[in-house]
Amino acid sequence: MKILRNKIVIIGSGHVGATILYTLLSSGSIAEIVMLDINKNKAHGEALDGSHATAFAYSPNIQVRSGDYSDCADAGIIVMTAGPSATPDKPIDRTELAKTNIQVTKSVMEQIIQYTKEALIIFVSNPVDILTYYAQNNFDYPKEKIFGSGTFLDTARFRRILSQYYLVDSKNVHGYILGEHGQTAFATWSNTNIAGIPFAQLAGAFPGVDLNPEEIVKTVKEVGWEVIQNKGFTNFGIAKSVERIIHSILSNELSILPLSSTINQMYGIDDVSLSVPCILSKDGISKQLRIPLNAVEEEQMITSANFLKKVYKSLF
Repeated sequence: MKILRNKIVIIGSGHVGATILYTLLSSGSIAEIVMLDINKNKAHGEALDGSHATAFAYSPNIQVRSGDYSDCADAGIIVMTAGPSATPDKPIDRTELAKTNIQVTKSVMEQIIQYTKEALIIFVSNPVDILTYYAQNNFDYPKEKIFGSGTFLDTARFRRILSQYYLVDSKNVHGYILGEHGQTAFATWSNTNIAGIPFAQLAGAFPGVDLNPEEIVKTVKEVGWEVIQNKGFTNFGIAKSVERIIHSILSNELSILPLSSTINQMYGIDDVSLSVPCILSKDGISKQLRIPLNAVEEEQMITSANFLKKVYKSLF
């Protein structure tokens, strides 16, 4: 069957899945979006509502509908958002979601592989590193075609926060949040820069700006929970992250994004999924980059990996 690269299947029609649908409706490069959910009425309703947006003059004429797993057969990209997520009455610790969402992932992957091994699968459900590792290593599916959104949104938050301190466009702020998408994530201060000016020299270029690196990272890791406590869920930031990932794939941009995938022989780490900068192509992750880290950051990467391995082993 011919793969339609610009056909997107979104699994899960909750707040995140629905917002990804809405965000993708403004894209000029997507031909079809199919919504899947265990609640078929919810998937149908979201798809029907979304389809009405295509009637406006300046909206692309995207085909939007609900469907089933057979729609994965010719899909170019599958976005996995299914499963419960953090809520205001639950702690932010994503590992609490692991046991339930491993079972959700098992069910989803068993159905996907009946129809395709060609689509790229983007994991968004949490804990994203645990689910990505499970999907990559327990099913007969090309590993490079499965990856998680990882610390991409964390990195966007990091750059946005720094841009507000220095009053510059966040696109001119360079630096990463890497490791786990969670409490062991860390910032790569040693290679963070603004327009090529290293972080250690920013005080000279931007006199009067006073910030605490530890507080910045703390804010990055906790701001998602702040959103959840105030509105009940997060959706806009992650939806825009997924839109950016999909655009990079469809355009074959070869963008370098911090995404979660299984790491081997990097920073002394093996057999665990976490985020490092990855070259993303139309075929998935083409290369994981071992960027220079200082000794402290390498230790933080190892700490993150060890934590994720411990969590994963506790589930089986």
